[in-house]
Amino acid sequence: MIEFLNISKSYGGLRVIEGLNLKVKRGELLVVMGASGSGKSTLLKMINRMEDHDVGRILFDGEEIYKFKVRALRLRMGYAIQSVGLFPHWTVARNIATVPQMLGWETRRIDQRVTELLQLFQLEPALYRQRYPHQLSGGQQQRIGVARALAADPDVLLMDEPFGALDPVTRATLQGELKRVHQLSGKTIVLVTHDVDEALLLATRIVLLDQGQVVQVGTPLELLASPANDLVRDFVGRGDIGIKLLSLQPASRLVRLEPALAGGSLPAQASLREAVSFMSLHQVAEVNLVDAAGRPVGVLHAADIFAPRGATP
Repeated sequence: MIEFLNISKSYGGLRVIEGLNLKVKRGELLVVMGASGSGKSTLLKMINRMEDHDVGRILFDGEEIYKFKVRALRLRMGYAIQSVGLFPHWTVARNIATVPQMLGWETRRIDQRVTELLQLFQLEPALYRQRYPHQLSGGQQQRIGVARALAADPDVLLMDEPFGALDPVTRATLQGELKRVHQLSGKTIVLVTHDVDEALLLATRIVLLDQGQVVQVGTPLELLASPANDLVRDFVGRGDIGIKLLSLQPASRLVRLEPALAGGSLPAQASLREAVSFMSLHQVAEVNLVDAAGRPVGVLHAADIFAPRGATP
C-alpha cells in the first residue's frame, strides 16, 4: 500500500530520517513509536507530502507520490491530529461533510455518509448533526475529527497522536472505538503515538524508530517476546513485559468448560491481564467468563495462567 525506499530527510542540515525502508500493508493498523525527535511525525507527514523527503522514493499504490498532484494525493488520505481542528462555526454535519463537498458529492449522498459515520462512532444522528463543536465534549470532538477524516472513504487514514490531549477514561474509550472501526472498515491506518500501551492495544504491527532509523518492526507480541535489543526492551517496559504479554492474550484462550462458580465474572473477551488484576483485587483463584449476553461460557483458573507452557488442560 505504502512503501518507503531508502528515505532520508533533513531540516537545516540536521538529519531526522536516515535511510528508512518500510512497507505499510493494505488493511493493517501500523503504529509508529519512538522518543521525541525520533522522526515519527515526520515519517507520517511525508506520506501525504506535508513534508517532502530529500532522498529515496515513497510509493503509494505502486506509484511514486511525486507523480500525484498534492491535492489529489491528500484527498485519498484522511488525516486526524491531536488538536482536531473542527471549524467552530460549522455544525457537526457540515464539518464531517468537508471533503465530500470539495469532491462535489450530491447532497443526498453526503447526508447518508454523515449519518453512517455518526452511527459508526455511536453518536445519535438526530442529536448531533446540528450541534456545534463547542457543544461537544473533548471525546466527542475527537470522534467527529476522525469521522471527518473518513468521510470521503479515503484509502489511508493518517493519525498523529490523536488521543494525546484526552483524559485517561475518554482516551481508553476512543482507543476501543478506533479498534472497532478498523475491524469493521478494514482501512489502512498509520498512527503515531508515544504511548506503549496504546500501541500494544491497537497495532497489527509496530515500528519503533530511533534517531530516524527503524530499530524493529513486528507485531506487538514479537516486540514483547523477542525485542531486537536493549533499546526496544527499555521502550516497551523491561520491568513489566510479562504483564504486557498477558494483555495481548484473551482470557477465553484458557477457559475451562465448567459450571459457573459463585462470585464475580468477566467478559469472555477480557485479556489475561484484566483477569489477573480481577483475581488479585478480589483475592480469588478463579473467575467466571460470560458472553456478550451475560451467559456463562466457563471458568478461568489462575493456575492455568501461570502453568508451564503446555501444562494447561
